[in-house]
Amino acid sequence: MLSRQLGRPVRDVVEIPARCVCGNPLVAATSPRLSNGTPFPTTFYLTHPVITSAVSRLEAAGLMNDMNDRLAADEPLAASYRAAHEAYLAARADIGARSGIGDVPEIDGVSAGGMPTRVKCLHVLVGHSLAAGPGVNPLGDEAIAAISEWWTADRCYCEGAWDTAGEAPSRDLSRHGPQGLPDIVGRPAPVRKSRTDEAAAAGSTTDATTEAGA
Repeated sequence: MLSRQLGRPVRDVVEIPARCVCGNPLVAATSPRLSNGTPFPTTFYLTHPVITSAVSRLEAAGLMNDMNDRLAADEPLAASYRAAHEAYLAARADIGARSGIGDVPEIDGVSAGGMPTRVKCLHVLVGHSLAAGPGVNPLGDEAIAAISEWWTADRCYCEGAWDTAGEAPSRDLSRHGPQGLPDIVGRPAPVRKSRTDEAAAAGSTTDATTEAGA
């Protein structure tokens, strides 16, 4: 099921911390150390294509930029976000202990999604909020509220959301878009570049033009 949802073979999942009302996975929890020995800080990630697509729409609309501006200006929000970072680390340590992996010192203090000071990936924050429940990650909770036009926790959106025909994916297609999404959701929108990336790209273009003229 997870491989079909993701469009690629699933790896090193140890738990399903959030499920649809029908029982299908919404979020997967991955081991803090992969089976090939690689440290893996992103414990929680979205697997359901409908939610993934909806969150991509928020990212494309620039919501992360707005959240970063608020984090810089709103100390209570920043403090809550730092607490979410600590909760993420504690949850990962707990999963590592339950799965027999133990401590992974290479990623000590490193969570995911830009925590504790920035927002770099809303998918991570939403995955954390769904896994931990409301009130733990304030910006993840906000993003869940913002996708209510396309997904809400009290309804099932699984029918037609991923390809159920034929064999499950056996090779990595993680850069391919989800298949068979309902029309209301559509395919994931491209992620908007950050302001820093846009400025750097503009500078590179200017430099290249200058060099070409020289």
